[in-house]
Amino acid sequence: MLGTANQPIRLDAVFGTLSDPIRRAMLSMLARGELSVTRLSEPFPVSAPAISKHLRVLEASGLITRRKTGRVHYCRLRAEPLWEAGSWIEAQRAFWERQFDALEKYLDEEQEECKLQPGNEPGTPSGSKGASKRPLKKSSARGRIRKS
Repeated sequence: MLGTANQPIRLDAVFGTLSDPIRRAMLSMLARGELSVTRLSEPFPVSAPAISKHLRVLEASGLITRRKTGRVHYCRLRAEPLWEAGSWIEAQRAFWERQFDALEKYLDEEQEECKLQPGNEPGTPSGSKGASKRPLKKSSARGRIRKS
C-alpha cells in the first residue's frame, strides 16, 4: 500500500494504535498465532469493556482481524500495516542518515579549512597573533550610592 493516497491516514491509525502499551502487548501475543479474546485479555488488569475498546482500535487500524466460532471470538494479527509503518520508518532513517553524513563531511571540511588559515597556530585558540591593539577604556565614575 505504500505510495497510495490513503497512506498517511493508514499510517496515522497504525502509529496511534501502537501508542498504547496494552495494544502493543496484544500484538506481541498475536505475533505467535491466533488467540481467543478471553486468552488475549488474561494478562491485562483492565475491564472487559476496556479490552473490547482496545480490540476495536486494533481492528479499525487494520492490525488485526476477528472471527467468531460459536460463542468464541478469535483474533489474528495482520502484518501488512506493520510492514508499511516499518518501511516508512526505514525511509526516514535513511534520509536522516544521509543528512547526518553530509553534515559530518561539511564539518570535517570546515575544520580542515580552519586549520589551514594563517594565524591558527596551536596556543592561539581565537586565531589572533597577539594582544589587542585597542587602548583600554578608563572606568566611568561611580553611580549614585544608595543609602541603607
